[in-house]
Amino acid sequence: MFNALVVTKDEDSGKTSAAVSQIGLDDLPEGEVTVAVEYSTVNYKDGLCIGPGGGLVRKYPHVPGIDFAGTVEASSDSRYKPGDKVVLTGWRVGEAHWGGYAQKANVRADWLVPLPEGLDTRQAMAVGTAGFTAMLSVMALEDHGLMPGHGPVLVTGAAGGVGSVATAILASLGHEVAAVTGRPETEDYLKGLGASRIVPREELTEVTRKPLETEVWAGCVDAVAGAMLGRVLKQMKYGTSVAAVGLAGGAAIEGALITPFILRGVNLLGIDSVMQPFANRLRAWERIARDLPMGKLEAMVQPATLSDLPALGADILKGQIKGRVVVDVNA
Repeated sequence: MFNALVVTKDEDSGKTSAAVSQIGLDDLPEGEVTVAVEYSTVNYKDGLCIGPGGGLVRKYPHVPGIDFAGTVEASSDSRYKPGDKVVLTGWRVGEAHWGGYAQKANVRADWLVPLPEGLDTRQAMAVGTAGFTAMLSVMALEDHGLMPGHGPVLVTGAAGGVGSVATAILASLGHEVAAVTGRPETEDYLKGLGASRIVPREELTEVTRKPLETEVWAGCVDAVAGAMLGRVLKQMKYGTSVAAVGLAGGAAIEGALITPFILRGVNLLGIDSVMQPFANRLRAWERIARDLPMGKLEAMVQPATLSDLPALGADILKGQIKGRVVVDVNA
């Protein structure tokens, strides 16, 4: 038997609740690889799955946790053997399939990536899905021409998980990073990650009907969408790109017009981390190991245990999490 955070649903009331419980290997869903999980993280999707409404969960009982890192215990797939260190993000694990909030997990071999050289399992989950998404965003901007010296790169929602890692990576690569935050108390934190400029959130949230504004940004990693993305698109330099990774400000791009796309050649790049093909996953994790300063990564970390997760799930839905939560599932 081993520990897991199990979400259950009361059929009469429809309410869900989450608590640490003991489960066994026979309780786990089928999978080709059994992993002894060491660390997981807390993401927005996890908050939805843990919360009172159950969010993305369709079948109960359920073990959330959309990412994890650990050691292979058993495998029927030749690509992995006992003792291999692996990391998992995406593939609807933690949503449709039991996830990383347990001391063991059964998953398909196709969903795993070998832990890259230079990272341990704790560091991998300090990166987690948020950091993986941040690196995919940076790679997409680079693939569309972004280089150091082109001008300031904007990161919205900068104190969150994606924004924190994106800020650190971009600064490490030599970019001038402008970090957007609505929390003044995070300014020193963001400057410590490498941000050279702090942009108060209210400067970018007013909806305007102007077709274009002054060209300012050479690139953008946007985790907010809504009115902020509408403003940012109008301020992008000619031929530059925005990597869109989230919708904390709403799914609609308020105040947006087609003008930036057809008069300035601006690109809006959608970044999906869930269904990324293996080759691109491997490329991103290798870049993370190379380009993310580990000292700055450690500065983002908030440690947690399985028993902390119900409260942390509520916090992340309220936008109250700074940086990266690393969950030691064995503590």
